[in-house]
Amino acid sequence: MKLENLQKTGSFKVRGAMNKVASLTELECKRGIIAASAGNHAQGVALAGKKKGVDVTIFMPLSTPETKVNATREYGAEVVLTGESFDEAYAAACKKQEETGAVFIHPFDDLKIIEGQATAALEMLQQCPHLERIFVPAGGGGLLAGTALAVKALKPSVKVIGVQSASAPAIAASFFGQASSEVPFLPTIAEGIKVKSPGKLTTSIINKYVDDMVTVTEGEIAKAILFMLEREKMMVEGAGAAGIAALLSNTLAPFSGQTGVIVSGGNFDAAKLGKCIELAGEVKEPKRKLII
Repeated sequence: MKLENLQKTGSFKVRGAMNKVASLTELECKRGIIAASAGNHAQGVALAGKKKGVDVTIFMPLSTPETKVNATREYGAEVVLTGESFDEAYAAACKKQEETGAVFIHPFDDLKIIEGQATAALEMLQQCPHLERIFVPAGGGGLLAGTALAVKALKPSVKVIGVQSASAPAIAASFFGQASSEVPFLPTIAEGIKVKSPGKLTTSIINKYVDDMVTVTEGEIAKAILFMLEREKMMVEGAGAAGIAALLSNTLAPFSGQTGVIVSGGNFDAAKLGKCIELAGEVKEPKRKLII
C-alpha cells in the first residue's frame, strides 16, 4: 500500500500542487492563485502557495467536510464555500479567476499536476520492483493518468487498474464506451472522487494507457474504511479506501503476484464513522460488476 494518507496534507494532492506552483513565474505568483476543490487539492495548493509566499483562494462545495475546510484555512488560504458539488464550486472559481486574472490551478486536468501525481507510482516501482498491478482511485483522473504514464513508460508489463465509486463512475463509463447521459451522479462517502466531468486530458491518457476500470459500492467503500481502521490502525477517507475496496470486494477475476494499491488520502470526517458502520453492514456476498 502506498500510504498517501500520511502525506503532510493527508493526501497525494500535495505532489501535483507542489509541482505546479514550483513552475510558476514571479509575475504569476504576484497575481495570486485560485483553485477549486472538494478538499484535498485545496490543502495541497494552500501549502504549496504558503511555502512560496503566494496568496491562495480556494472555492469548495458546501458539502465539504469541516475537517478539510479548517485544514485549508490553517495552511493560510482564503476559503469560499459555494455550490452543492465540485462542479459548481469549479464554475464559481473560474468566474472569479476571469475577474481577477489570478493563476487558476486545476485539480487534475493540467500536465504539471499530472506529472506531480505520477511521482507516487515512480516511488512504488522503485520500492517494489516486482509489482504486477496497481489499483488507483479515480475522480477527475489526475492520479490515475499520472500513474499510467509513469508505469507504461518505465515498466509497461505492470497493469494499471482504475477504481471509481459506482455512485459517480464517469471515467469508468467513458472507458467502456457508455453514454454520459446514462452515468449516475449520486451522493457518495468517497466525496474526494465524486466528479461529474473528468478532465479531457486525463480521460485521453486513461483511455490510452489504463488496462482496466472497476467500480465499488458505498457499502464496499465503507467496509474498506473499517478494514483499514481495524487491521492497519489507520484512518483513511472514502476515496483513499476505494482501491482497498476493489480488492476486498473481489471485483476482478482471481489473480496472484504482487499488487500495489494507492491509498490516496486520509482526511476523513470522524462524524461519518456511524454511517460507515451502517453501510458496511449492508454488504452481502461480493458481486462481479464493472459499472452500474
